[in-house]
Amino acid sequence: MKKVGFLLGFVIAIICVFIFVNKLYYPPLPIENLSAKEAIEKLKESESKIAEIAVEGDIIWYITSSQNKGISDADENIKQMVVSNGWEFKEKDGAGLFFEKGDKRLIATTQMWTENYVLVKIPSNFK
Repeated sequence: MKKVGFLLGFVIAIICVFIFVNKLYYPPLPIENLSAKEAIEKLKESESKIAEIAVEGDIIWYITSSQNKGISDADENIKQMVVSNGWEFKEKDGAGLFFEKGDKRLIATTQMWTENYVLVKIPSNFK
């Protein structure tokens, strides 16, 4: 009976380690063919505070961290990235950050993914 209990405990421990290592406890991403683990690793490997994680058609997905468990850090990271490409920040309305460059208008949409990470969707023509 002790062997069965030990074996069951060992199997449960292996499953818990698998879930933790592969970050399966995070909610699913709205991006196909990308795992939570891959997205977080891209951000950690990035030299900046924001990292490109996917391109879907004319949309680029980014991930950024939100240190104070709010979206304000993420907003600043997004603003810095877009402004560095020649855009001027105009306003924030809900989950959208609005930028202008001449007569063009750009909307970066944010989405809280977890309390520590924010996903950003930006049209690819901002570069």
